[in-house]
Amino acid sequence: MITSLLIANRGEIACRIIRTAHRMGIRTVAVYSDADAKALHVREADEAVHIGPSPAAESYLVGDKIIAAAKETGAEAIHPGYGFLSENADFAQAVLDAGLIWVGPKPESIRAMGLKDAAKTLMDEAGVPTTPGYLGDNQDADFLAEQAEKIGYPVLIKAVAGGGGKGMRKVDEAANFADALQSCRREAQASFGNDIVLLEKWIESPRHIEVQVFGDSHGNVVHLFERDCSLQRRHQKVIEEAPAPGMDSETREAVCAAAVRAAKAVDYEGAGTIEFIADASEGLRADRIWFMEMNTRLQVEHPVTEMITGVDLVEWQLKVASGKGLPLRQKDLAINGHAIEARLYAENPANGFLPSTGRLEVFRIDAGYAGRRFDSGFEEGATVTPHYDPMLAKLIVHDDSRDHAIESMLRMLEESFVWPLKNNMGFAYECLDCAPFRAADLDTGLIERLGDKLTDGEVSDERISVAASGLWSFGLGGQTFEQAQLLTGLKGFRLNAPVQEIVRVFADAEPRIVGAPDGETRRAGSFSISDHGTDGCVVNDRGNVVLVSMAPHGGFAGAGAAGDGAILAPMPGKVIAVNVAAGDTVSAGDKLLTLEAMKMEHTLTAPFDGVVAELDAEEGGQVTDGAVLAKIEAAGE
Repeated sequence: MITSLLIANRGEIACRIIRTAHRMGIRTVAVYSDADAKALHVREADEAVHIGPSPAAESYLVGDKIIAAAKETGAEAIHPGYGFLSENADFAQAVLDAGLIWVGPKPESIRAMGLKDAAKTLMDEAGVPTTPGYLGDNQDADFLAEQAEKIGYPVLIKAVAGGGGKGMRKVDEAANFADALQSCRREAQASFGNDIVLLEKWIESPRHIEVQVFGDSHGNVVHLFERDCSLQRRHQKVIEEAPAPGMDSETREAVCAAAVRAAKAVDYEGAGTIEFIADASEGLRADRIWFMEMNTRLQVEHPVTEMITGVDLVEWQLKVASGKGLPLRQKDLAINGHAIEARLYAENPANGFLPSTGRLEVFRIDAGYAGRRFDSGFEEGATVTPHYDPMLAKLIVHDDSRDHAIESMLRMLEESFVWPLKNNMGFAYECLDCAPFRAADLDTGLIERLGDKLTDGEVSDERISVAASGLWSFGLGGQTFEQAQLLTGLKGFRLNAPVQEIVRVFADAEPRIVGAPDGETRRAGSFSISDHGTDGCVVNDRGNVVLVSMAPHGGFAGAGAAGDGAILAPMPGKVIAVNVAAGDTVSAGDKLLTLEAMKMEHTLTAPFDGVVAELDAEEGGQVTDGAVLAKIEAAGE
């Protein structure tokens, strides 16, 4: 059995692997970049090794440094987690060549499933149904446009080496194909070093169904049932659940059997996920579910499978990598209840889901009840940097039914606090609470159709009247800010819980409760006060938070634009495309430039018709949050 393990990853997944390894008595080694020197996974491991600068390309993606760290610390095995090098067959082979144990599938299995076009061909041969589309060597843009016409719009452009929603673009009409192809290729090259794409028919009522599979070195393969990951935004999963609602036993048997055939076709070992797309226009049916791809690693959403089966998948990974057989056979596995996972991101749903970076002054997730689980690589006081994915944590609940699991997750979200970073808790709440989700009327386009209803930030008249019942002021450093906006009780912070107390903080920083439900004014007890730019936060000793904002308007007036036509950088990042030059005439909505931050592209557009009066951005340049990148003068000025 493995006795020492290096985790070639960071954040939440590194902490989660360390937790199981320590329970099994395995010594752990963490690796970290400059940005992660004080990270939670570094402190939780038994030993930690610095592997380079903050950019992942100079640290977490440099296989030689990771293998050297394992050798230096005497680690027997390397667990890649997910993302980074987890599906890199060359790295897996290098680990084995170095005499170390690779906690994952064989390199040849990764290669077989690593390219989506080759994987689809292999699945066809194995009798696994695949989605209609084009996959081939001809990557000429005009030829691909012709193939898209033959398939029929809408089509989906997918990077063959893609994953995690990167390198994917839905195209609704021929006029948009060329731009979408270029953007998809650019993102794929930056994320995976491979810009080859395939085309698939876009399924109009698609549900994302995936099956957890597990194989060992003795020829055994089992499935651990399915997950539904249909609630997505821009192909990024938001809410995941297991089992899939509306899945009858006959369909489940057919889909899970196909997943096992797929795993056996590549002689699979370890944890893997077979992803399917289902046409749900007439419910889930076995003849309307097609193979999409295989992820040859542990998935972000693996906790929901663990909750309904009682299995620790990381423990299974470590046992199988040590040469042991699967702990259970198919007949021993069963579904118990229902589990839901919500991904918590540092992003601003009200402003195009732009990433949010900075210090987590308040980070309190209430997982103190049976059936609740909280996986994170952050803690209160930690700093979220622009170098990595913006996911802060995963909130997971388990209950005896789907309805009860939904209610449990809503309560968990209501009782959790994050500040001052913008986050998607309110957005996740609205997704879970919307009528279609509750009724399991799901498809991957649901969030897009609901649109602003999930992010508009409206609050009830009752809460508005409570917030307006007195003069709001917040005093820090002897200065009083009047008419501040009370944000507690609004979506995205305290969520949909009712306002319990109204807190007024005077210039002497002595907090008192004003307008409490009983109508009395009293001292507020023990409080801490934080100053964050134009915002202030008061946290009492029961964990309740009141946040006030002194910004007169807040946010951006348009997509990264100030009201006077100044185009501002909405986050720190790199300029990867400049579409205009000084003096150009532009129309409202025209693309001006594109930033890359936290592994995502963000396009800034013209707020109104006018002329590019100033341009202070160049391709490849780094920009800071709030920097003026360009200025648009209105036509006629």
